[in-house]
Amino acid sequence: MASRLVQFVNCRLLRDHTLVKDDLWVRDGKIENPETLFFDERVSADLQVDCQGAIVAPGFIDLQINGGFGVDFSHDVAKAEQGVAKVAKGILAHGVTSFCPTLVTSPEAVYHRVLPTIQTQQGGKHGATVLGVHLEGPFISPMKKGAHPAEFIRTFAKGFQSVLDVYGGLDNVSIVTLAPELKNASEVVEELSRRNVTVSVGHSMGDLVHGEVAVQHGATFITHLFNAMLPFHHRDPGIVGLLTSDAVPEGKTVFFGIIADGIHTHPAALRIAHRTHPNGLVLVTDAISALGLQEGTHQLGQMAVEVRNSHAYVAGTTTLCGSIASMIECVQHFAQATGCSMVSALEAASLHAARAIGIHGRKGTLNFGADADFIFLGEDYSIWSTWIAGECVYSKLQIMQ
Repeated sequence: MASRLVQFVNCRLLRDHTLVKDDLWVRDGKIENPETLFFDERVSADLQVDCQGAIVAPGFIDLQINGGFGVDFSHDVAKAEQGVAKVAKGILAHGVTSFCPTLVTSPEAVYHRVLPTIQTQQGGKHGATVLGVHLEGPFISPMKKGAHPAEFIRTFAKGFQSVLDVYGGLDNVSIVTLAPELKNASEVVEELSRRNVTVSVGHSMGDLVHGEVAVQHGATFITHLFNAMLPFHHRDPGIVGLLTSDAVPEGKTVFFGIIADGIHTHPAALRIAHRTHPNGLVLVTDAISALGLQEGTHQLGQMAVEVRNSHAYVAGTTTLCGSIASMIECVQHFAQATGCSMVSALEAASLHAARAIGIHGRKGTLNFGADADFIFLGEDYSIWSTWIAGECVYSKLQIMQ
């Protein structure tokens, strides 16, 4: 069957860090350069889609999501594949076109059983693209465990072999969160980086030097900034200090995830992070199984969770353990809290995430040659429709295809 060239008209595109009034051309799941189409190929569109005045932005990328819609990736071991598929489908309505299913600290048996079943997978009508798993633990500090069960926390006693023993393999892994102060951490960071796994520091008692050493050995990310780490102190700013550290290798960007759900991070802290290091800021949901559900008792890995007044707590405590916010809600709250432009808010949930894991050549952008993953939304940040590889996979509107 011949390739279909689709022209999206009557819209504003987020391209090159600005909103421009232009058409979007898509063929074979990729964004096309109209100059090549007109002057070299001399072809015209097979189909025009009226965007009805929408803003067209790259699809959101969620690098940290523990589950949703009743599914917990670390708990529902026997149905991991079906669980990922259910969440992948549900998050389309929130503008997410790619994500990293996240496993919290768990018994070794969970990793050995679940990891082989969560394959990277191209998205479509069935759900968002699976980019690879984010392993948040178990190589973390017991002092900053948050909702992670202490009995399953591990050390790098055997160096990188400890990683292979616990996880069983890294074939489907995209990100690993670890505490940089652990003995043998530098060796582990270096080897993970060599294997193209993004290393994130977090759930840590580490000081700034620990963070800097990790970055010098290959770490490029910070897991949910401000949460589960030492608070900023003027004589040792801790891992938070990586945002302005002069020990970061030249030309290297340290990215950081931040949960802008209105609960995990105070609006003033969001403003500090954004104004200090805007290009490294990556919005993550850290959503748990309760995303999309009513308040009550739910699951996060091996722990029971209570959702009360829109807050998710470890059952019987006041310890926060993930959010129930969708990505578009985080984008909206971030924009309101920081007063940033719409472009900045949208890029924090798309382009920055893609850069953080090195896929910005094909995701998180509407540049020519990139994957045609995008969303239509209104000036009020309402999601009108979600598209993957140029195909409408969710819509509130009647869209001609």
